[in-house]
Amino acid sequence: MLCKKVELQNFRNAECETVTFDSGINVLHGENAQGKTNLLEAIYYVSLGKSFRGSKDAEIIRFGEEYAAISLDFIAQGREQNVTMRFSDNARQKKTVTHNGVKITKLSELVGEFRAVLFSPDHLQMIKDGPSLRRNYLDVAISQLRPMYLHSLQKYNKILLNRNKLIKNAEEDRATFDSTVDFWSAQLAHEAAIIAKARAEYVQKSGDIIAEFYRRMCQSGEIDETPELIYAGSAKQEGELYFDTEVTEKNFLRLLTDFHEREIAAGSTLYGIHKDDILINLNGKNTRLYSSQGQQRSLALAMKLAEGEICRMDCGEYPVFLFDDVFSELDSIRRRNLLREIADRQVIITSCESDMDFDIPYRRIEVTKGKYKS
Repeated sequence: MLCKKVELQNFRNAECETVTFDSGINVLHGENAQGKTNLLEAIYYVSLGKSFRGSKDAEIIRFGEEYAAISLDFIAQGREQNVTMRFSDNARQKKTVTHNGVKITKLSELVGEFRAVLFSPDHLQMIKDGPSLRRNYLDVAISQLRPMYLHSLQKYNKILLNRNKLIKNAEEDRATFDSTVDFWSAQLAHEAAIIAKARAEYVQKSGDIIAEFYRRMCQSGEIDETPELIYAGSAKQEGELYFDTEVTEKNFLRLLTDFHEREIAAGSTLYGIHKDDILINLNGKNTRLYSSQGQQRSLALAMKLAEGEICRMDCGEYPVFLFDDVFSELDSIRRRNLLREIADRQVIITSCESDMDFDIPYRRIEVTKGKYKS
């Protein structure tokens, strides 16, 4: 996978810009609030169809303009390709997307065409913060490899929304709840089993890869530590049972059937893959409780590098790596180790540092007020 060129029109603070990239390390250099992260955001839009900042589409349109556009030229599986996205400030007009000149009607059809691994300071919190970041890590990684996973995830979220509405209205309209809750529960359990299997398989597959990357990221005193990832699924069953969707579906359905009163009291669905987590241990100890900041950073780095490695194993080529202001968060040892790992891949990095101590060749792109100059 190779990102060749990005063209921006009225995207954030960029009026009309064209940026080309080398196949190796590309550093977007500049002061804060100049547009470095904006460019990564544009590239990521093409990968997953949404902003990693959580922004709404209308918010990325340059102030005072009526539209914004992204055009990305890339090479995937040896083929030159293009994705173009156009955003309107008119709430009644959805964004339009074309892939190689053909209009895309559903964004899910785009996911997996251009693959990228994003690593931002927020990802350094994956280890110690709540489970939502770890669930998102799984969802992003698997969606780019398995389009049907994203389909099941979207379907699950719609079903969950309807079931939650039913639960919230149960006290006022118990008859409707009693007559329809089994319908929604059965659908939710079915999609949950599909998603749980994919997550469990991914965690199992990534375990040894993450452990190896962790060893290579560490300082010398941490090398003897062995990380272990455990899929903490919410169907209340042993890990490998998640590989059997029939068993998992039955267990989810039992949980969604036996505890109606508890869910009504809580006002929401208490069981399902939206409650999943990944347990991360170092030598058998929970990293959230017993690991240092340096250990947590090494683990987060290892998880993101493993995401790219699994993509290469499944798809035959590395994704594009997007690193947003990560190097400023790392000590010199981890920075040097990370650079060694990514030296043979295409990476686009943002940095504010005037003196970048890189041991490998890189292309420097200066960013000033939404303008990009090599």
